[in-house]
Amino acid sequence: SIDGEVYPGIIKEKAAAQNEYDSAVSQGQSAGLVKITDRKLEQFHVSVSIAAASKVTFELIYEELLKRQLGKYELLIKVRPKQLVKHFQIDVHIFEPQGIHFLETDSTFMTNELTEALTTVQNETKAHILFKPTLDQQKKNSELDETLLNGDFVVRYDVKREATAGDIQIVNGYFVHYFAPQEMPMLPKNVIFVIDRSGSMTGRKIEQTRDALLKILQDLHREDHFSFITFNNKVVEWKSFLLPATEENVASAAAFVQTLTARGGTHISGALLTAVGVLEKAEGLPERSVSMIILLTDGQPTSGERNVEVIQENVQKAINGKYALFCLGFGFDVSYKFLEKMALRNGGIARRIYENADPALQLQGFYQEVATPILMQIEMQYPENSIEGLTKNNFKLFFEGSEIIVSGKISDELDLLPVEIKAQSHMSNLTLKEEANVKEKEQVFQNQRYIFGNFIERLWAYLSIQQLLEKAISAPEEDQKALEAQVLDLSLRYSFVTPFTSMVVTKPQQQEELANKPTEAG
Repeated sequence: SIDGEVYPGIIKEKAAAQNEYDSAVSQGQSAGLVKITDRKLEQFHVSVSIAAASKVTFELIYEELLKRQLGKYELLIKVRPKQLVKHFQIDVHIFEPQGIHFLETDSTFMTNELTEALTTVQNETKAHILFKPTLDQQKKNSELDETLLNGDFVVRYDVKREATAGDIQIVNGYFVHYFAPQEMPMLPKNVIFVIDRSGSMTGRKIEQTRDALLKILQDLHREDHFSFITFNNKVVEWKSFLLPATEENVASAAAFVQTLTARGGTHISGALLTAVGVLEKAEGLPERSVSMIILLTDGQPTSGERNVEVIQENVQKAINGKYALFCLGFGFDVSYKFLEKMALRNGGIARRIYENADPALQLQGFYQEVATPILMQIEMQYPENSIEGLTKNNFKLFFEGSEIIVSGKISDELDLLPVEIKAQSHMSNLTLKEEANVKEKEQVFQNQRYIFGNFIERLWAYLSIQQLLEKAISAPEEDQKALEAQVLDLSLRYSFVTPFTSMVVTKPQQQEELANKPTEAG
């Protein structure tokens, strides 16, 4: 807003947005630019430029799809005003038609005085959290103007889940299907930890890795089988076969983990192919079990095969769809794109481990997410002729505490939306069925004024964009362009900031030229 006039940001193709911003800045005008630097849409970069002697207010509104992890949704709000704020308030409204199962707030900076500024009101399906500290409540002490507000404010909750086949929500002809089965027996897992102990892991990194692995060993279930492979320029197998997670074997593995030291090169290729070999020749494993390889590395391949494309090809050929590969990249020297591509091609995911934020906790947290597989080969089926633009509906694995989300557009003439879910559980093949009455479901959101009117259509667009970007990572080069063009089209149509678009806000051209060059703040 400039002088009471509001100028909305517009989503444009990345280069066009940058040009418009640069041009406004060079003419000394007020402007703003929001872009992202990574495929992960949660991290964005804001540049603003203020014309001389003018007052400008920038207001940024964003939407986020909360991801269910370890049995809960978490809304994380970073609170770092770095000064006392006259009117400070966090206002959270929650509406969940299935009902709220539990709700809690947490924060890293709460004091007794600040707790008085927090109120929570909750009924069956709605909750309202208000945090509104006065200037005095914000102060560290009465003499100094220093603020207590410095850290994270977190809201955690989960919804009630009655229907076994999940919950369907419908708004304006678009549906979203949330599937998170509970209380199912765990599938035993066969897991090989492939650990980098090259020279760059020396010091804190290898210590934190040891700490995390010792805790992870305690979390193995008795029905699991496991082994370790460590690598620098040599690949060393703790055992050349998988062992059941008995007390003795876990203790023996813990003793081995404590001897881990770091030096030498990085033979990623040899280590992964050795891990696949161990799984290939494994005998006596439970008939229905999940086999996975978890790789932790902090660097580029420097020993053995060094060409990342050749490594990706060889690993994919060896795994051949039979096992899931999870890649953890430690720090920022690692080639994260290489790890992500390899994980996505082999039914897993990649995760970056940040050195400055308790890596041992992050490693354990990641392991807990994949520690309890309960379903394999999940297929979510909908009537083919009545659904358009269906997002991904086949999933290799489902882990306890997470959630599968599928969305699409329903054709106008459909009154009932039938859903069939097929999956393999520990004991049997499952088929779950559900039928949603389209008109009834549409009615649920009619009177919720604070939920965005077309939020399910936007959720569908968001999932489609995320999945196309993910596909593009592991797609052959000739297909990448077509996938990227689809992302650009959806991003422009639904106003999303993605790797191909940015949001730019400028004041329409004025006649008078402003002499002073503004400063840039990023």
